[in-house]
Amino acid sequence: MNVLTDNFSLYGKGFLGTVELTVYASLLALVLGFVMASFRVAPVGSLRVFGTVWVTVLRNTPLTLLFFAVLLGLPRFGIVLPFQLFAILALGCYTSAFICEALRSGINTVPTGQGEAARSLGMTFRQTLGAVVLPQAFRSVIPPVGSTLIALAKNSAIAGSFSVTELLGTYKTLNELGYSIVWSFIWIAVGYLIVTLSISALFNVLEKRWGVAR
Repeated sequence: MNVLTDNFSLYGKGFLGTVELTVYASLLALVLGFVMASFRVAPVGSLRVFGTVWVTVLRNTPLTLLFFAVLLGLPRFGIVLPFQLFAILALGCYTSAFICEALRSGINTVPTGQGEAARSLGMTFRQTLGAVVLPQAFRSVIPPVGSTLIALAKNSAIAGSFSVTELLGTYKTLNELGYSIVWSFIWIAVGYLIVTLSISALFNVLEKRWGVAR
């Protein structure tokens, strides 16, 4: 227990770093995922191609490699940001590909007749998607989106290898101070458990309220 009590501020700083990474990267992933899902079902061919390339490239790229590309590659093009923002960008873009596919699968569950009926009433693609299709798709994608964001929270641990303050990175300092590596990792695991269970609880509430009855 002294590992936690003696280093509570260190754990707290790492925990808050993980929470910040998770929250901001999740918001970015949700926005980009929604945009790319809209592109993938759009009637414009170039948008569909762009969405497909985005998803294909990011889903098949190791996250660590993407971190290297963003944190070490972008500064070479004159884009200099704090490492935390680079980490949020890498996590958000990577996860957006999975959010996109979850949303697209939900969109595909909506009967095509409803979209056709909306268009026959003179509604545009944007109006059909926003007022008819997405509200119904949202109900079926709550569980997979929640699982994807839980994975994002755990993936944030990679950021610690790139000088970003987060929970897993605290073990380096604790190890240098001579604390038990086993107990250091146990308390780190507890911190991640708090984050993931919080996300799970939030999406359980959303599912009970708006989810599809099974």
